[in-house]
Amino acid sequence: MSRSRSRRIRPYTLTGGRTQAKHELLVEALVSVPRYDPGLSATLMPESRELYESARARVSIAELSVAVAAPLGVIRVLLSDLVAQGAVYVHPTAHTYHHDREMLGRILDGLERLSV
Repeated sequence: MSRSRSRRIRPYTLTGGRTQAKHELLVEALVSVPRYDPGLSATLMPESRELYESARARVSIAELSVAVAAPLGVIRVLLSDLVAQGAVYVHPTAHTYHHDREMLGRILDGLERLSV
């Protein structure tokens, strides 16, 4: 997103007045583009296009917020739209598995093996 454009457009305009994302998007979550589509990219508004293009390499939501120079809430709403379209994939975080004891055990085992 060009810096001059972001100063002229209010965040609520970019999100259509929405303040909540439809998907849970934690700041540390990683996002990527499973199948890049240049045709889709061309149809997106500039801010969403910049998110889509930036997510071609796996990147965190926090990093996207900095790269696009937009508030985290705006990034979450725009990313949520891209997730709904199937354009981006949000990788599961440890938070996703916080009730799954088996998965937490596997994560712990992996971490213990790293420290050896």
